[in-house]
Amino acid sequence: MPRPDAAYSVRMNDLPGAIRTTCPYCGVGCGVQMQGGRGAQALGDITHPANHGRLCVKGSALGETLGLSSRLLSPMLRERRDAAMRSAGWNAALDRIADAFARSIAEHGPDSVALYVSGQLLTEDYYVANKLMKGYIGSGNIDTNSRLCMSSAVAGHKRAFGEDVVPGCYEDFECADLIVLVGSNTAWCHPVLYQRIAAEKERRPELYVVVIDPRRTASCDIADLHLPLAPGSDVALFNGLLLWLAAHEATDSAYIAAHTRGFEAALAVARQSAGDFETLARTCGLGRDKLQSFYERFAATEKTVTLFSQGVNQSSQGTDKVNAIINCHLATGRIGKPGMGPFSMTGQPNAMGGREVGGLANTLAAHMEFARTEDRARVQRFWNSPAIASKPGLKAVDLFEAVHEGRIKALWIMATNPVVSLPDANRVREALRRCEFVAVSDVVRDTDTAALADVLLPAQAWGEKDGTVTNSERCISRQRAFVPAAGEAQPDWWALSQVAARLGHGAAFAYRSAHEIFDEHARLSAFENGFAEGGAGRVFNLRGLVGLDAVAYDALEPVRWPVLARGAQSGRLFGDGRFAHEDGRAVFIATAAQTPAHAPGEDYPLVLNTGRIRDQWHTMTRTGLAPTLGAHLPEPYVDLHPADALASGAREHELARVSSRWGSLVARVRFSGELRRGQVFVPIHWNDQFASDARVGALVNPVVDPISGEPEFKHTPVRVEDFRVDWHGVVYSREPLQAQQLAWWTRIQTLDALRYEIAGRGAVKDPQAWARQLFGVGDPRADWIEYRDDSGGIYHAAWLREGRLQACVYLAPRAMLPQRQWLADLFTRPRLSLRERQSLLAAAPLGAGGNEGPLVCSCFRVGRNTIVKAVQEKGLQSPREITACLRAGGNCGSCVPELRALIAECAASAAEA
Repeated sequence: MPRPDAAYSVRMNDLPGAIRTTCPYCGVGCGVQMQGGRGAQALGDITHPANHGRLCVKGSALGETLGLSSRLLSPMLRERRDAAMRSAGWNAALDRIADAFARSIAEHGPDSVALYVSGQLLTEDYYVANKLMKGYIGSGNIDTNSRLCMSSAVAGHKRAFGEDVVPGCYEDFECADLIVLVGSNTAWCHPVLYQRIAAEKERRPELYVVVIDPRRTASCDIADLHLPLAPGSDVALFNGLLLWLAAHEATDSAYIAAHTRGFEAALAVARQSAGDFETLARTCGLGRDKLQSFYERFAATEKTVTLFSQGVNQSSQGTDKVNAIINCHLATGRIGKPGMGPFSMTGQPNAMGGREVGGLANTLAAHMEFARTEDRARVQRFWNSPAIASKPGLKAVDLFEAVHEGRIKALWIMATNPVVSLPDANRVREALRRCEFVAVSDVVRDTDTAALADVLLPAQAWGEKDGTVTNSERCISRQRAFVPAAGEAQPDWWALSQVAARLGHGAAFAYRSAHEIFDEHARLSAFENGFAEGGAGRVFNLRGLVGLDAVAYDALEPVRWPVLARGAQSGRLFGDGRFAHEDGRAVFIATAAQTPAHAPGEDYPLVLNTGRIRDQWHTMTRTGLAPTLGAHLPEPYVDLHPADALASGAREHELARVSSRWGSLVARVRFSGELRRGQVFVPIHWNDQFASDARVGALVNPVVDPISGEPEFKHTPVRVEDFRVDWHGVVYSREPLQAQQLAWWTRIQTLDALRYEIAGRGAVKDPQAWARQLFGVGDPRADWIEYRDDSGGIYHAAWLREGRLQACVYLAPRAMLPQRQWLADLFTRPRLSLRERQSLLAAAPLGAGGNEGPLVCSCFRVGRNTIVKAVQEKGLQSPREITACLRAGGNCGSCVPELRALIAECAASAAEA
């Protein structure tokens, strides 16, 4: 990899004595150095091949997430569903789980119990969970939240290659001449990989970047071509590309003949559904010139990498979308060679590790398959297990439907929050209410899912856990503990092993360390595996890591599988044209373009798309604790085209209700300019701990891909309506507030206080009494200052204790309230001056400055107004110049697209003046 540019030097310094571990966020799998216990500073690991020292803003803020205020610190039990949780010892909690599972298995069979796990688990945790369920309980009913993000890629890989293998590696993005980003806002969702691409684009401007996405996202900042295709038209687009390649003699006929099968059948199906070029362009919602430009560029560029992610996978036709992309690479022989290949980016840090050990309900361990009798026998023989699951288990959506129907009686959920993250989430909540027994292992005490548990187990958190993870380029990295476990927290593999022992399987689960589990995992991967020698077997093979002792395991450096010899490093795969199907050939999959399962109509005229934002992660149980991460986009929002907002009665910056057949939410309206008419975007992160009504999963269409079982998160028909309130407010408090009586609220963590954005219905007749009750201020002698304008419906108040600001509240008829960062900064002062007290009542800083505007650069806390002023006054013309002046953009680079947009905005304003 080329040397990272100087903008990253702040994150390139080595920390003597630091613990090297791996970031717990996205599938890039960045190496991190941590130094300093629970106040640890996070720096990028310059030795790690995934990031070479870079970290995104989430990784940089990891030290802010290590506090214990929200932690689950001891096991807890609920005697009855209507009873409160009580603390209990580990023995009592584990006995309760084992008794519930044993009773259900005895009365209803092994398929009456299930595990629902997570890409947040380490590979060792995953391995033990899968072994227990499939090899000893004898059911396939273990599935993972990775089903929600990358199971379509798994299914597509297996159909095309014969095994779930990502052929390429990150270096391919720096070797390529054409990079196609499909359904991936890489700039926000995989920012360090995006910065590697951006750095290469700056070094080599001829590198051509195409972004294929219905939205014009931050990733378009470096794009030479943006194709805003119609939602759901990916198969048509890539079928059209396959036909174009064939018609213009741009296929590699020798490669097709020697290394593949099914090409003519795939072409025939593509022809049946494509129509003429004009029809195809209309189907994709693209102009003819743009579509032709993409096809010509792909045909002419040998070194092409196509990166795809959730925008492809999360679809009722996700597997076909994956195979339509792979077909184009097989047709041109562009696979397994430098700078070329299809590349699936996983969403979670260990989604790949879960795939290795059989964490999906439809796979066995070590890339073996239920469909092959010899694989089932091989796994059972290796484990010496009393039973082996004979068929695949229930995939996530079907699993929770079985819970709802009462077919699954006992469920253990680990490291995930399905009441927020699954589609039709209200039905999932009801399913857990109905379930006879629910256990939840988590690091956080209060989640939407934990509220429904009979048993809560305190799991070790990132920073406390020891084991391995595998990133999107098949790179296995060590995750090392650098702080002691909080309270009574234990590793997930330990809790699973203890339950296994109580079920009578103690000898097979007598693990004393993660190292022992990893060694067994490596031995199973190599067991009767002759692929490396040209025989039958699997590409996934850790033969070279078998027999590591504890010291060697602890010192394990990042390594890409397959690992066939100690110290060896695998690179790209399939470059020799040999694939994992029995005949050694890759398979073209015929993919017929289909319309989405549910189309918009009169009642629900818009199409909802969901996804991540830059500074948050999944359901915010970690990132929601970090003040740095709460400031960029602090509220749940609904992004609309202005014309759709006008038709629905929704107004920018006001609240709106978004509804589907399955549920609804309330969020702030935003016009980003990223969307065409008919489309809506809502982020996935908010839940009942951070907002009154913002679980987007409650709206999402529960239809799934028939092959992968992955839900359709990108195409739900919805309507948007104005959500009327009588007043708006902002509240800061050092203590959590009871906000349930409000019509709407959302909570944001700042450095020294909690910020609440609120709204209500009906007049607040006595605002002082209302505010005092909200803050719990009963003492009439309390230091309470206020400003009140009853005619204008305005109220400002602050409560101080010995001169230190404890809480403040601002109410107004409209969302025209004080600058938030200025208020947050006042809570960092040990004592407020008279001028600062006056400014509190005025709701604005007195004198010059003080209003930096909405946050743009989270790393260095630089606001929009500060950047615009510098651009205008100093004539700054590039993000690099802004970085040199203000530092903004100089760490993770995630805000660079916004910096570039502000420069363009200032230039346009100057031209109009």
